[in-house]
Amino acid sequence: MTGIKGWIKDILIACIIALVIITFIKPTIIRENSMQPTLFPNDFILLSRQAYLFSEPERGDIVVFNSELPAENGGYKLFIKRVIALPGDSITISGGNVYINGLLIEEPYILKDETLGFIENLKIPERAVFVMGDNRFASIDSRDGDIGVVSFDMIVGRAFFRLHPFNSIGFIAKTP
Repeated sequence: MTGIKGWIKDILIACIIALVIITFIKPTIIRENSMQPTLFPNDFILLSRQAYLFSEPERGDIVVFNSELPAENGGYKLFIKRVIALPGDSITISGGNVYINGLLIEEPYILKDETLGFIENLKIPERAVFVMGDNRFASIDSRDGDIGVVSFDMIVGRAFFRLHPFNSIGFIAKTP
């Protein structure tokens, strides 16, 4: 009987740990190349579901969010992008450059040294962010009318750790 009680105890502890993990952390596999060179297709990452429970997204955070674009499985597509502009910011994209509140921002994390598109003095509403992929030539993001600014309510979590590939395992650095 002692052996059975031990097994039951171990299984209950494992279930409690699993429940805690899935409540706070969401494992995710990158499917697209829109975040290269930071994240690549088939990278296995962890999201913090509680990252914005007591705080708001910050510039440079990499977030996963729900969209209103239909997915093949009948639900809605999830996207992973970098936060570029915050509530109250004014963003301009012109001549391949990005300006926040009139100041050119440095973006050493992007794949190419150019951002496609034209946006003039778009003011980001309260409780929303402007997001873009690091691979600006292959990213559906806030520059696209089907995405637009992303409401805080649509954010699933913040990417914080890469588990695979093993040669890149570690925390995902936030870049301002």
